[in-house]
This record gives sequence, structure tokens and C-alpha cells, in this order.
Amino acid sequence: MLNREGLAAVTDNVIFDEEMSGHTTFRIGGRADAFVNVKSAEEIERIISFCKDSDTPYMIMGNGSNMLVSDKGIRGVVIHIGSGMSDCRINGAEVYAETGILMSSLAKKILEKSLAGFEFAGGIPGTLGGGIYMNAGAYGGELKDIIENVTFIAPDGTIRTEASDKLDFGYRQSIFMRGGYVILSCVLKLKKGSYDDIKAKMAELNTRRSDKQPLSQPSAGSTFKRAEGYFAGKLIQDAGLMGYSLGGAMVSNKHAGFVVNKGGATAKDVLDLIKHIQKTVYDKFGVKLEPEVRLIGEQ
Repeated sequence: MLNREGLAAVTDNVIFDEEMSGHTTFRIGGRADAFVNVKSAEEIERIISFCKDSDTPYMIMGNGSNMLVSDKGIRGVVIHIGSGMSDCRINGAEVYAETGILMSSLAKKILEKSLAGFEFAGGIPGTLGGGIYMNAGAYGGELKDIIENVTFIAPDGTIRTEASDKLDFGYRQSIFMRGGYVILSCVLKLKKGSYDDIKAKMAELNTRRSDKQPLSQPSAGSTFKRAEGYFAGKLIQDAGLMGYSLGGAMVSNKHAGFVVNKGGATAKDVLDLIKHIQKTVYDKFGVKLEPEVRLIGEQ
């Protein structure tokens, strides 16, 4: 049982019994026992210390753009790193940014300084921290290619800064996925470029994204990881599943790699549809699709 008075004594930013559907891009999810939009590393440390001392589960989240929260919600404390930790400072070609900043907002600040190398990330619907966690990428770019170092709270409670090559970055993976880490900030190393060229490239990528992806419907982005030698969306389309729905969850008619919430979808709807897609694709093509979306909460 959550000690609500104890948590309220640790932070002024807590909301109890918060509906998580308002904090995920899927617009799905039950209530979290406690939701805290944190403002500093010190506040995060206090909350984690409280949770460990009281044997209370906790989790870290950003913009909720790559997660599916269960219908039963989340037990314990959700530590939300968002607008309260979104500082950004640019010095020459180096960009220091706290991980609560949205990548779309960061892209605009980087454009203002005529820095090139971040264009691919400007349309990714998440925070910088969420992007680092999964080494987000698009259109041939990945965050690991431009990260110089990351500052984080390690599982032992210490705050450390490590260079990019020490963080086990790979395709949609990083050391942070092993658990117990809290990503606080990072330094990006970019290159001076032409403002007009950078703006044009960002516009081109955003047009490509809006033309091909179902941005008008709630989703968690690409539902599946790219299978080696295949594109997940192509496999799903070739399996005849484009437009297929279960409850309020549907395989997008615009891009089969996206499961969307067409209205009133539950987490169970999405999970059932994911399983159906996996089975159908495997039966037809012998390829196992692995979800990119993370399932969070009480099962």
C-alpha cells in the first residue's frame, strides 16, 4: 500500500490516482497510484529513496510515446521527466539538454543555431530521455551517432557521466534498458551547417513522415522492431492485415507497421491485435515480429 502522506512530504508535485491515458500517445491506460512531474535530479533522488525505503515500486517515463499502459493501471509511483526538466544550452556545435525536452522542441532550438545532424529526430514524438533509452532513430540516423555523453543516476544511486561508446548503444537498445537507471541529461556533438538547408531537410522529413504515417490517430509509433532482412510494415501488409481491427485497435490503413487507437481501444485490444499480427505473419512467412512498444503496468 502506497504511503501517500510520506510521498507528499517528499515532493510537492505529486498527483494521486492519475489516469495514464492522458499521458501516453496511445491515449490508453488505467490509473497510476501516484504521478510526479519532477523538476530536478535531487527530487528524483528523494522519490527513489522514499520508494526503496518503503518498498514501493516506481518507474520512469517521458512523453509516453513508446509504451502501452495496462487497463489496470500502474501500482506505485510514476516519475515523469518532462517539462520540469527541459533545459537546453547550446555552445558552438555542442548541445547540452535535459532529457525532459521534447525532441521536436530540441530540433527547433538546434535549427535556430544552424547546427546539422539532428534533423532525423525532429519528428520523433518523444522526449530526449525516451529517445536515448531506446536509441531512437529515423531516416538513417540514430541518436548514438550524435551523442557525446550522457549523465544519469546509476543503479547504485550515484550520478555519473559516460561517453557514448560506454553505453552499449545498438539498434533500439542501450545500457539503460537493463533497469535501475535514470537518464538526466546529455551532450550532443553536431556540425555547423546552413540554416536554409537544415530547415529544408527537416521539412522534407516531416512531409515524408506525415505522408506515410497515421499521425492523426493515437498510436505508440512503430509497433514492431525491424526484423532482420524485412520491413515489419511490409510483412503485415502482405499478410493481408492492413485495416484489420480488434475492438478499438486497428492496423493502420496508412502504414501497416502502426497499430492505432481508432477510438475507445483498451490495452487488451492492442495486445490481442499484436498477438494476432505476430501469429499471422509467422504462419505466412516464418518471421517472428518483436514488439517495439513496451507494455507497462499491472497485468
